[in-house]
Amino acid sequence: MIIVEQLVKQFNSLTAVNGISFEVGEGELFGFLGPNGAGKTTTIKILTTLLKPTSGRATVAGYDVLKELGKVRSVIGYVAQDISVDDKSTGRENLMLQGRLHHMEGKLLRQRVDELLELVDLTRDAKRLAENYSGGMRKRLDLIAGLVHRPKVLFLDEPTLGLDPQTRARVWSYLRELNQKEGITILLTTHYMEEADELCHRVAIIDQGEIKTLGFPKVLKDEIGGDCINIGFSEERLIGENALVETAFQALQGQPYIQRIETLADSVAVYVERGEEVMPRIIELLRENGIAVKTMALSRPSLQDVFLKHTGSTIRDREASAAEQFREHLKKIMGKGRR
Repeated sequence: MIIVEQLVKQFNSLTAVNGISFEVGEGELFGFLGPNGAGKTTTIKILTTLLKPTSGRATVAGYDVLKELGKVRSVIGYVAQDISVDDKSTGRENLMLQGRLHHMEGKLLRQRVDELLELVDLTRDAKRLAENYSGGMRKRLDLIAGLVHRPKVLFLDEPTLGLDPQTRARVWSYLRELNQKEGITILLTTHYMEEADELCHRVAIIDQGEIKTLGFPKVLKDEIGGDCINIGFSEERLIGENALVETAFQALQGQPYIQRIETLADSVAVYVERGEEVMPRIIELLRENGIAVKTMALSRPSLQDVFLKHTGSTIRDREASAAEQFREHLKKIMGKGRR
C-alpha cells in the first residue's frame, strides 16, 4: 500500500529526510519510532501530499504522491498532531462535514457517522458542541473524522501525544479494532516505545532523517539478546566529564559474562545472560573499583534498547540534544538581528 524509495527532503541546509526506503503492506499497522525532529512528520507530510520531496519516489495505494495528488488524497485519511475539530459544531456535525467534503450524502453518510460514533463511545455526546468535550473526547472525534470516507490508508501523526495513560490505552484499542475489523492500513508516528511495541506489526526506527533499523518488534528485541542491567550512579559524583561512568565502563569491559556495554549520561547499560545471577558479581566488581552503585534495574530487552543499540543514545537524550541545538540556532538568529 505504501512504497518509498530513496526519499529526501531538504529545507535549505537542513536535511530532514535523508534517503529513506521502506514498504507497508495492505492491512499492516506500521510504526515510525523516533524522537522529535527525527523526520517522522516530514515523511508523513510527503506521503499525504502536503510537502514535495527534494528527491526520491513514493506511492500510496498505487498512486504517485507527486503526479497523482488528487487520487492519493481520495484514498487516505490523515490525523495530524494538533486536534483540528470545529469546536463550534457538534460531534455529529464535524463528521457530517467531513463526509460531504468527500462527496458523501444521505443515508450512507448518516450510517457511517453512526458507526464511527459508536466505535469510539461518542454516540451519547454526538449532539454536544465539541468545545464542551474533554481532551480525550476531542482526540477520539478527530481520529474518526479521518475515517468517514473509508480510506484505504490512514496516517496518524503522534496519535496519543499529550493524552493521559487511560485515554491512550483506549485509543490503542480503537486503532486495533479499526485495523482488524475494517482492514485499514495504518502508518503512525510515535516517540512512545510502549505504543510502538503494543500496536505495530512492524517498526522503523528513524533518527536524524535516516531509518536505522526496521522489523518486527519481537525480532528487533531478540537481536539485542540477554537481559539488560541498568546501573545508575550518585549524581554528586557525575561532575566534569562523568568520570565515574567511564571508570565503571573500564571496570566492566572484558568480563566474560558481559555481552555488551552502553554508556549513557548518568548510567551504564550492561547486557548479559541470566541477569539475576550476574547482578551480585557486577556489584562486587564495581565495589572493588571504588564505585558506589545508586540504582540497579534488571529488564528484558525493549525497543528502548533497540533504539540505543542503533543510535548510540536514548530518545530522551536525542530530544534534549535537538532542543539544545534549536536554542543555539535561535541565539544565532537573534544575534544577527541585533547586529
